[in-house]
Amino acid sequence: MKQGVIACAPMEQVVYGTPAAEAVAAEAARIGASRVFLLHSGTLDRETDEIARIRAGLGDRLVGSSADMPPHSPRARVIALGQTLRESGADLLVTVGGGSITDGGKVARLAAKMGWTDPAEMEPHHMYPSEDGGIVVPPVPDPDIPQIAVPTSLSGGEFYPLGGSTDEVTGLKQGYLSRGMGPRVVVLDPAITRHTPEWLWLSTGVRALDHAMETLGSLLSNDYCDGIAACALELLAEGLPRVKADPEDFEARLKCQIGVWQSMIPIVAGVPMGASHAIGHMLGGVAGVAHGHTSCVMAPAVLRFNAPVNAGRQVRIALSLGAAAGETAADAADRFIAALGMPRSLSAVGVTAADFDRIAEATMHDIWIRTNPRTVDGPAVVRGILESAA
Repeated sequence: MKQGVIACAPMEQVVYGTPAAEAVAAEAARIGASRVFLLHSGTLDRETDEIARIRAGLGDRLVGSSADMPPHSPRARVIALGQTLRESGADLLVTVGGGSITDGGKVARLAAKMGWTDPAEMEPHHMYPSEDGGIVVPPVPDPDIPQIAVPTSLSGGEFYPLGGSTDEVTGLKQGYLSRGMGPRVVVLDPAITRHTPEWLWLSTGVRALDHAMETLGSLLSNDYCDGIAACALELLAEGLPRVKADPEDFEARLKCQIGVWQSMIPIVAGVPMGASHAIGHMLGGVAGVAHGHTSCVMAPAVLRFNAPVNAGRQVRIALSLGAAAGETAADAADRFIAALGMPRSLSAVGVTAADFDRIAEATMHDIWIRTNPRTVDGPAVVRGILESAA
């Protein structure tokens, strides 16, 4: 009989289906915030009126805004935003955008709490793998400033109290964790996501699929998390093709958003991910591959690599993706991702064999490479997986 602990996120509530401007204003008032800082997508501000509506809804509560958070939330920008939050006296941070904006906001709130002014000050506080295969989580305090997240992609970081930031010197993407780092409120507005480029929506949706697939493939999961992950797979497997066929299908967009939420519950509960996520982190930090594209390329390759040790657990993945008779989970995932028009090789996302050694070495520093179902005991094994996805 298994034993374990299932952790629950301290998030207060999820508001779904309500226009973002209306929901953000109402939640800021409910929380009692009087000095709100807005971190948002620059594209959404330049090309739509969505950010203007949110600004108008916040009114005199708004003390500042910024669109300056590059992909993968680099340390320098996180530090700068933390200083801005302190100097502005912000008592609430609202983030509107994709995963880098959400994560950048989470870690910037920690930076504000810690008083960091130099990226090097972050070094002792990030998570890292221990020599015995575990994960070391240096304790950090909960941020003082709460966060409301309005996600415009499907990366799912808004549901996770871990914040990621990239060390520009090494290219390593590193995690910082405290229970209170996650957003207090998440607003799921399907309508605001219609402005998200199709490739970004679909690729981050595949990232969410990868969360669910690595849960179902994990030898460290449990019945509770398996059930939720299977539901997530089913919602995403229905919703993503529907949105590709009709971008104005808001019901399908909401199915995708709920599916992402479900895909994150096992991670928050304590189920560790595997090699697809570990390699994906370094494809982003080292090679600059877009967040969602990392899973488009690596998820099927890792399913194939892991099949010798978890083929039985992969059956549920195959069924949820509508596998034909005799089709493996890896083949079903490959077919599904290709049908969405997403890249299916490292070469398609600009990664060449010359990059493999650096990516493989960096991957061995990721917290989730040690929890892959099939043992990954060195960079040569990672390189083999990369070669299979070349």
